[in-house]
Amino acid sequence: MAQLMVPLPPHSEVQPVTDVLHGIPVTDRYRWLEDGDSFRTRAWIEEQSRYARAYLDSVSGRERIRQRISDFLTVDTFDSLQRMGNRYFFRKRFANQEQPGIYMREGVDGEDRLLIDPTNRNTGKFTAVKPVQVSLDGNLLLYEVKQGGERTETFELFDVERSETLPDGLPRGHLRGFAFAPDGKSFYYAHEPLQTKRPLLRAIHHHVIGSALQDDQEIFRAGEDKTIRLGISADDKNLGLLVYRCLDRVYTDFYLLSFGSSCAPEPVLTNADYSFGPILLNGRILAATDKESPNFRVVEIQRAENRDLRWTELIPESDVRMKDWLVAGDRMLVCYVRQAKTEILIFDLDGHKIGELPVREDETVRLIADTPKSDEVIVEAESFTEPTGIYRYSTKSQERVAWTKRKSSFDPSLYGHIQVRYRSKDGTEIPMYLVGHHNVLAGGAHPTIMTSYGGYGVSMTPQFSVFVAFLVERGCLFALPNIRGGCEFGAEWYKAAKRRNRQTAYDDFLSAAQWLVNTGRTIPDKLAIFGGSNSGLLVGAAMTQRPDLFRAVVCMVPVLDMLRYHLFDHTHVSRDEFGTVDDAEDFATLLNYSPYHHVRDGVAYPATMIVSGSADGKCNPLHARKMTARLQAANVSPYPMLLDYSEFRGHSPVLPLSERIEALTDRMAFLCDQLQLPVETGGLLR
Repeated sequence: MAQLMVPLPPHSEVQPVTDVLHGIPVTDRYRWLEDGDSFRTRAWIEEQSRYARAYLDSVSGRERIRQRISDFLTVDTFDSLQRMGNRYFFRKRFANQEQPGIYMREGVDGEDRLLIDPTNRNTGKFTAVKPVQVSLDGNLLLYEVKQGGERTETFELFDVERSETLPDGLPRGHLRGFAFAPDGKSFYYAHEPLQTKRPLLRAIHHHVIGSALQDDQEIFRAGEDKTIRLGISADDKNLGLLVYRCLDRVYTDFYLLSFGSSCAPEPVLTNADYSFGPILLNGRILAATDKESPNFRVVEIQRAENRDLRWTELIPESDVRMKDWLVAGDRMLVCYVRQAKTEILIFDLDGHKIGELPVREDETVRLIADTPKSDEVIVEAESFTEPTGIYRYSTKSQERVAWTKRKSSFDPSLYGHIQVRYRSKDGTEIPMYLVGHHNVLAGGAHPTIMTSYGGYGVSMTPQFSVFVAFLVERGCLFALPNIRGGCEFGAEWYKAAKRRNRQTAYDDFLSAAQWLVNTGRTIPDKLAIFGGSNSGLLVGAAMTQRPDLFRAVVCMVPVLDMLRYHLFDHTHVSRDEFGTVDDAEDFATLLNYSPYHHVRDGVAYPATMIVSGSADGKCNPLHARKMTARLQAANVSPYPMLLDYSEFRGHSPVLPLSERIEALTDRMAFLCDQLQLPVETGGLLR
């Protein structure tokens, strides 16, 4: 396919603002683009959208690209499965539907009954619904209603037996914690509404079903401060109240309250400077914690008469980091990631290991739902070549049975993966997955796409991606390095790239790209990188530090101005992960890698597509807007610098089917054009 010639991008007015931070002047040329509601910014977005569309709509073979993407996405889907008693609640979307509805199935083999259909709201195709929590008797369902990719939701209550939505909902806002009372006649919630006279009030309320929301009783108040987050855990006897204070690090308080009690919640932990994730179980307090155990362990906490706490270790710390855990009947299941492979061990409630949930080496398995009064666990499983399937696992029979598996037109027999190792800048050995057609894995130079994450302890394990599947069908090699910042090798692997060590993750990523070139797997002119959110920051740092190493970049819903990220939305909660400019040492680190501040005039940058939207309340779209303007002004390469922007796009993956098809078509058209990939499947494999 012939590569498109790209006209000059729209002009972005430079209006510099200079801040002096710890004695160092820092100039921001496009501060005015932070105001997403101004007439000038809106006009700028429209002009950028016209510019991007002129390019994307002209890519040769776009309709064939779109058809293949449609083949991938136009399938029946199931997700968000929960079980309560004999009832299964889940989302289901038929192949050609824009949005899934919420369904219930009575028993494993029962018929699927539609409970909530978003199309009945008559609010358009961007309205999405999702189950949140089910009452202990299985009759009440709390579900969220979201418009586009916004971070906030409204919450509604559905009575299953009466087949009606009750008036006992919560207005648009952030729901931080929720628990039904054991009798199903009331619920407890920690909610931050958008429209309120006291937006910083952090409190937990009790609502009696059938009463007015304004009559709800406040049972606990943590204060009025944006750095406070609340959480709730519960069993059928007690309510656990969690208070997180997101300061230089996260500090946790934990209170206990018996259902029906008129007493004030009793403090159990205060000012804990370690992670504490409790599960209440029949009057017991079990918790996963990194106290004196960086890779986490499970303990039981018992309160003595003198109010001292007795900590009993149930599951000791492992040599790898605990990823997740839950209780099912009289069993505890603990998920670990060991060198990028999933491992799930089974223990009794006293911490004795009694088994292991079978997991293939090439798949990722996630614990998604527990049923404390049953031995059944709901898990999801996927691999690089197989889409996500949902399974039921019995801890007693040790059987894993498919509940549903997504159909796919992708032929897994043609593709595989291998693991290689390379050395990073400091000499550390890093593992990396290589995925592709068997002919591509055999060797030689091929177009290559690469991503990773490198933060928050998130490990990179085998997962299915339509983005990747489409490209490997066209002869691409997919590279996934397990860079530091994740937990593939335990807590130290994470800490090695956290906060003031962040550059380590970027060095690992750049070293992976250099290894691919040095070993003849690809060449810079055929190497593309992509990532979203924190991974968007990763690829932004990589392209500004080594623009010569890449041919194309897809940077989705990113954070890129690291000197001001903490001033918007709720990103102050990431202070422990990144630090902020308020601290002199943090400032020096952030300035050293902040992608927006490392764009240099007169440099030839790779073709770049930045994806964002107005509904993103997690990674504010100001980062995408400012970075686009800066790159367009600085770049001297002949390659496009595009902003793919949507009013409805946000951080939540809830766009309707037609929008998802068009969005992914745009990204694949961009990469096919820039890497000169064949539109037809397998064109580079013959």
